[in-house]
Amino acid sequence: MAVVWQRQMGGTCYQVRRHGASVRLYSNGIFHSQWNPRDPLKGSLWELLLLPAFFLPPRKIRSVLVLGVGGGAVIRLLQQFVEPECIVGVDLDAVHLSVARRYFGVRGAELVCADAREYVAGSLAATKQNSYDLIVDDLFGHNEREAERTVAADLDWCKSLLQLLAPDGLVVSNFGSRREMITSGWRRTGLREQLANWSAEMPQYENCVLTVSRRPLAMTDLVTRAPGAINPQNPRRRLKCRLRRL
Repeated sequence: MAVVWQRQMGGTCYQVRRHGASVRLYSNGIFHSQWNPRDPLKGSLWELLLLPAFFLPPRKIRSVLVLGVGGGAVIRLLQQFVEPECIVGVDLDAVHLSVARRYFGVRGAELVCADAREYVAGSLAATKQNSYDLIVDDLFGHNEREAERTVAADLDWCKSLLQLLAPDGLVVSNFGSRREMITSGWRRTGLREQLANWSAEMPQYENCVLTVSRRPLAMTDLVTRAPGAINPQNPRRRLKCRLRRL
């Protein structure tokens, strides 16, 4: 694997590495993003963030908010397989956004360098409620070479995301573990009963991805629409994951 770009800024060492057609972003050795334009569905964690989009009908997802861009793998996947009209990506790290443009080829999306909490609060103050059909909450940083969430998914955070979500929309939230998901605001009594909840996990990662919606979400819809490489009913799928209704 070749290092094609590297920069040291403060206490962070950024690297972009290539392996064949794949490009990868690392920060202090933490693997943040991967994109392969020739073969985008390879069974990666970022495809687990894409999969819930297929609960909804084609063209239903017109506007997307991605909180935590990294190298932009999720944005590239959404553009190729969902084709929303508008994607806004928010990341506190300007280097990540530069890498997303230069090495991951992110185009046609609005990339904003901002604190996600401030961006969400500002959007609500600007009366942008019900603005997004899909919100991807993938806010991870690193602490001593360990990836961890940078914004706690407490009850206030979850309610704020719901205010930005269209009535039929989805929030897809990445957690470092199932325990972290279960103790989040999404699972608090009084909120969880109002929402459809699905969790997804992969055997090679501790991460747990939660999907919530105000509307019922049917597995039959997802397996009808999802591409074969990530379709849970395809025995030859590349994305090996466990989906559970909560």
